[in-house]
Amino acid sequence: MNKYDLIARLNHRFSALEIGLQQLHQQLEELPLLAARVFALPDIEKGTEHQPINQIAVSATVGTPARDLALQHYQRLFIHHQSQNVSSKAALRLPGVLCFAVTDSQLIACQKSIQHINQLKTELEHIITVESGLPSEQRFEFVHTHLHGLITLNTYRTLTPLIDPSSVRFGWANKHIIKNVTRDEILAQLDKSLHAGRAVPPWTREQWAQMISQEINEVRQLPENARLKIKRPVKVQPIARIWYQAQQKQVQHPCPMPLIAFCQLSSAAELPKLGELTDYDASQIKHRYKPDAKPLQLLVPRLHLHLEIEK
Repeated sequence: MNKYDLIARLNHRFSALEIGLQQLHQQLEELPLLAARVFALPDIEKGTEHQPINQIAVSATVGTPARDLALQHYQRLFIHHQSQNVSSKAALRLPGVLCFAVTDSQLIACQKSIQHINQLKTELEHIITVESGLPSEQRFEFVHTHLHGLITLNTYRTLTPLIDPSSVRFGWANKHIIKNVTRDEILAQLDKSLHAGRAVPPWTREQWAQMISQEINEVRQLPENARLKIKRPVKVQPIARIWYQAQQKQVQHPCPMPLIAFCQLSSAAELPKLGELTDYDASQIKHRYKPDAKPLQLLVPRLHLHLEIEK
């Protein structure tokens, strides 16, 4: 597909997304609201995106004002939707949940709208991150040339519908993403970067190639069966734990935006019990069980690549 076709598809999908979000806004606004609870988090100011987060103060809003904040949040896709002092690199987050009473036909219509929106979000992410063929550091310019001021993470994030939940509780997750990898997988990844022939600021093309070549040599010196892990820290994020009494099942969802709970009138489902999101304080976190981790040696810092050391 040539560049002009790709740009046309990008704009077409985004226009369709805006229309879909507006239609869902209208659909949800017309439904009987049973309960709503959202939790505003402090804005992240420009220049503070990478500072460690030790405390987060939460401000709760309930009822119709919470619903209105949530419906606005789903459509906050551009930088100009927020204050000039707020970082455009940090994601906007508004955890919470909206609970609506629905008939069978209303539920089907809302599910169809949400599915359509999520499909468009997935297609946009694929166009930008895969079909463009651009490395991550060059995507910003590509996106902002054609959709100026777009906050891509807000655009990618899908909506989460819930059907007849028994309770919705909130909390914080502060973990690492850990993935086991093989030496050959890492070598293939490094070799691909080396032969891409690109420069990654602040390095020149020659400096970048030299650095990758050095990383390749270090990984090649490892035994073929070396136990390697990608261990990447993830900033603390709000989560929701959903309990379904009938199925005796709990499901955990990331919760950067309000979940949408549908309570079917035909099933006589009770209003779900809603919890609170309390302030985050890193010093007060207690682990119920924290197994002893095997010691790791950091090999390639930019990839968060570690070697597991056998005791």
